[in-house]
Amino acid sequence: MYHQPCQNPMMPYNDYNNYNYYNKMMIYYTALVDPCVIETLKTVIGQSVVIETVRGNLQGILADVQPDHIVVQTGNNGATFFVRIQQIVSIMPD
Repeated sequence: MYHQPCQNPMMPYNDYNNYNYYNKMMIYYTALVDPCVIETLKTVIGQSVVIETVRGNLQGILADVQPDHIVVQTGNNGATFFVRIQQIVSIMPD
């Protein structure tokens, strides 16, 4: 006697060829968007800012603002950083 997998109501009982098709999990990415933060950030595009994140501080020019991230270009080595808005603690114009 062996254990059979649980019956998926969408799958015919003996249709093991389509087992993986019916049992795939759908993963959806969800990001909370705060329109006030986005609009405020857009007013300082092109200006020097200091960004405090959960991993430390970042100073540079705010190059772009998207609903889920910002783009900061640092002046000393020209590096570009993409910072998720959910990771931002505070932003201060420099």
